[in-house]
Amino acid sequence: MTLKSRLLLRGMGAPVLITTMIFLPAGSFRFWQGWAYIIISLAFAFSAFGYFYKHDPQLIERRLRRGWRQETVPEQKLIMKLVLVIWLIAFLIPGLDHRFGWSHMPLWLTILALALVLCGLLMVFWVLKSNSFAASTIRVEPGQPVISTGPYAIVRHPMYLGVDIWCLFTPLALGSYFALPAFALLIPTIVFRLLNEEKVLRQELPGYSEYCLHTRFRLVPLLW
Repeated sequence: MTLKSRLLLRGMGAPVLITTMIFLPAGSFRFWQGWAYIIISLAFAFSAFGYFYKHDPQLIERRLRRGWRQETVPEQKLIMKLVLVIWLIAFLIPGLDHRFGWSHMPLWLTILALALVLCGLLMVFWVLKSNSFAASTIRVEPGQPVISTGPYAIVRHPMYLGVDIWCLFTPLALGSYFALPAFALLIPTIVFRLLNEEKVLRQELPGYSEYCLHTRFRLVPLLW
C-alpha cells in the first residue's frame, strides 16, 4: 500500500473514531464543545499531514508506524498498552458528563481550554518540523543526528510537553471537570516513557549524553 493510500485510510478512520468516542457517550449530537474540539483537532491533523506529505514524507512514514505492537523496547510496549487503555476510558467521560450534566463550566474557560489544546498541537507541529526523526516508536535509525535547536533547545522532550498541554486541557475543552483526573493519568505514563527513551538514546545515539549536559530540563522549563 502506498504512503498516500495509508494516509487516506488513517484520515478516514480518525474522524469516525473521534466522533464516536465523543458523541456516543453523550447520546446526542447537541454537544457544541465536542464539535469545536473535533474541528480543531481534525483541522490540525489534516493540515499537518498535508504539510509533511509534501515537505517530509519520510517523517510521515515514521509517524504511521505507531502502536504498542511496533515498539521494539519491551518497557515501551507495556507503557503504550497502558496509554491506550487510559486514553479510551478518558475520552468516554466528557460525553457522559454532558449527558448527565455533572459539570457546569463557564464559557470563557472552555474557550481558553480549546485555545490551549491548539497550542499543545502547535508545539507538536514545531517539534515535527524541527526533527524529521521524531518517530512514533522509540528507536534510533542509521544517520540519526542529535537535534538541539528549536524546541529542543528549551527542553529535551518538547513533543511530550505539547502532549501534556493537550492532556491537561482536553477535558476542559470538552466541558468536563470529571474527565480531568483520567486525562491527568496520561502524564505519569509519558514521564515513564521519556525516562526509558532517554536511557535508549544515551546508549544508542552518539552525542545525546553531551546534549543532555547542555539542555538540563527534560519536560518543563526551569522545573524538570
